[in-house]
Amino acid sequence: MPSLIAQLPLIQAAEDFIIATTVQDRTPLLPELVLYLATDVTPLWLATETRLAETGLPPPFWAFSWAGGQAVARLLLDRPDLVRGRRVLDFACGGGVAGIAAALSGAATVTGADIDPMALAATSLNARANDVVIHTIADDVIGHVPPPGGAEVVIAGDVCYEKPMAERVLGWLRDLADTGVLVLLGDPARSYGPVDGVEAVMMVDVPTDIAIEDKVIRRTTVWRVLPRA
Repeated sequence: MPSLIAQLPLIQAAEDFIIATTVQDRTPLLPELVLYLATDVTPLWLATETRLAETGLPPPFWAFSWAGGQAVARLLLDRPDLVRGRRVLDFACGGGVAGIAAALSGAATVTGADIDPMALAATSLNARANDVVIHTIADDVIGHVPPPGGAEVVIAGDVCYEKPMAERVLGWLRDLADTGVLVLLGDPARSYGPVDGVEAVMMVDVPTDIAIEDKVIRRTTVWRVLPRA
């Protein structure tokens, strides 16, 4: 891996690393967006988890366009009224796919939050590639009520893959919904996805890659998280 990894989390070094190890590409579900993605011809795709650990780089979840985020992005591009003129928080933003769709759909502001500095660098690069602006927060924002930036809409995708994480996130999202925040959650039937307190807004089949998923198509639902009352 490039020696510049040792310089992370410097923003320029992170962006240089992303540019060097991914390619600009589009997904079948979101042809409107161009994203820096790992493919079968890029160094990140070929790197093993062991090699990434040796260099101090966490798994590059930001380099893949996961089904949940893609579904939320598709919804917002098709239904810009959901975010137009409103402040949006893209929680666990990864590469910022859903946040970019929100910005393109006329959101007043979009903030991406993630605990991985590389994800925030990828979000910034992807935003610039699509001529939008996304502010970033390197923080665990779970439990913040109201959400950062006074967000009126909180969007998230693929955050229910581990039980402890899913329980924390879903409880917080219900808290936000209780205060009137519109909460949209994309989930491709992960093991710990929501089972109650939600209503389906959209269901879509998302083409995926068998190298990162167990199926070439993931049936993905965008849920609106409902208030408790």
